Amino acid sequence: MSSAHYPVHFMTAHDSFASPFSWRYGSEAMRAIWSEHYKRRIWRKIWCALASVQAEVGLVSREQAEDLAKHIDDIDVARSFEIEAEIQHDLMAEVKAFAEQCPVGGGIIHLGATSADIEDNADVIRIKDSLHIILSQLETLLLILSDKIEQFADVPTMGYTHIQPAEPTTVGYRLSFYAQDMLEDYALIKGHIYTTLRGKGLKGAVGTRASYAELLTDVSVSPEELEKRVMAKLDLAYYPVTGQTYPRKQDWLVLTGLAGLAASLHKLAFDLRLLQSPFSGEIVEPFASKQVGSSAMPFKRNPIRSEKINSLARYVASLPQVAWMNASQSLLERTLDDSANRREILPSAFLALDEMLMVMRNIIQNFTFDAIAARKNLDRFGMFSALERVMMAAVKAGADRQAMHELLRNESLAAWEVVNAGADNPLQEYLVKNAELRKYLRPEEITALLTIETYTGDAAPIAKTFADEIRHIIQNKD
Repeated sequence: MSSAHYPVHFMTAHDSFASPFSWRYGSEAMRAIWSEHYKRRIWRKIWCALASVQAEVGLVSREQAEDLAKHIDDIDVARSFEIEAEIQHDLMAEVKAFAEQCPVGGGIIHLGATSADIEDNADVIRIKDSLHIILSQLETLLLILSDKIEQFADVPTMGYTHIQPAEPTTVGYRLSFYAQDMLEDYALIKGHIYTTLRGKGLKGAVGTRASYAELLTDVSVSPEELEKRVMAKLDLAYYPVTGQTYPRKQDWLVLTGLAGLAASLHKLAFDLRLLQSPFSGEIVEPFASKQVGSSAMPFKRNPIRSEKINSLARYVASLPQVAWMNASQSLLERTLDDSANRREILPSAFLALDEMLMVMRNIIQNFTFDAIAARKNLDRFGMFSALERVMMAAVKAGADRQAMHELLRNESLAAWEVVNAGADNPLQEYLVKNAELRKYLRPEEITALLTIETYTGDAAPIAKTFADEIRHIIQNKD
């Protein structure tokens, strides 16, 4: 179930297909940005900005521009759809619906513009609005992670390589490398993608501004100046060179950045699923009091939150390929074969990331750490990772390194068989009784070397320092 409340319309329309992103995944705020209503509100904002500047330079009257501004919020999606059903053009349908509401200014809406002058700038505004939500969500998650890193910085846990027991680490240190990945995503999205987003500007049908030049023939304002003034009203940077649309490579860059963040969330969620399984059992994601784990097995506590994140992340990872094809196959000044899929890939990517971040925030804020399970895993496997310490100490005392390696290998394999059978780890007993090893190390030395709680190197101080770094970056983001 989504971390967001289902909207009212969730209870009403179930007699036709509806995307799960229209009600199940993502926040209402993100859905609003990609709604028909919001899109048309931005279209009208752009038309009003264009008309306002055209009035300033004498192309249209101030009364006409003001009439448009008065009706900017009178969105009637139903009426626009009626018109579109007849004329088969969504933007012109909105022009006509808007014009019907504006008795004075209706006749000058869209003057000199082509559809992409409106649609493309509106899309970039929506992308910026969406990235603002994603960045805010990511900042919150990183701050929560920083608190958890600090809280668990000193708590030892078994580390794994190749999904096999390796050496001890700490829970806080492990959380740090998930946060580090996300911090890099944050730097890329905020520091590059968000800050370099650009609209098309106002350049007409093939990017030459020819239609605006024609309009401004007898006016002392250049097409370049007109474009600059309109885009300033929209507070939107724009490309100096375009075809009919802004370069579709920008969509690929945006979706690639989102896919990178999805990869970081996927790794964390996947690891959480492993850590919730019986082989570890150290971390458990939240499980509501009335939550049902399985329709067949009443005892089940399936990690559905982590699984949902993995599922949505796979979907987001597939979307840059569609954007790549749009960018690489937009022939000459423009083809329309990107239009249909862009209506899906842009909103669904943002809604999926929005949902993933909300769910991950809930998991990290509320997970349960089972110290008993962690201790059990350390007791079961930790001694094996201390064998290197034993070997080095024995060699320093005069033993042959290769001979000692073979001795420890044989004793550890024998102990491993016992552990795999479900019994307690007998490795310490085996080593203390080994006559060859006792030539170099006393029993109490062997016992001390096999104590692995402190065999975590610099994990704790590194984790604490990194938690502070996260807070510094987020709290000084401006």
